[in-house]
Amino acid sequence: MAKLQITLVRSLIGRPETQRTTVKTLGLRKINDTAVHNDNAAIRGMVNHVNHLVSVQEIQE
Repeated sequence: MAKLQITLVRSLIGRPETQRTTVKTLGLRKINDTAVHNDNAAIRGMVNHVNHLVSVQEIQE
């Protein structure tokens, strides 16, 4: 199963509360924090919501 490596690359300062909550739910706190999640529809939806703040790489395992 593929996994997604998600990294926070932009600051959350001045962002709406919904975007801050989404980033926190993904497990990211500070710039350059990285989290690995299974690739599923819920995670993809969250990444699409904050795609301007994060970078995503697909990891094969």
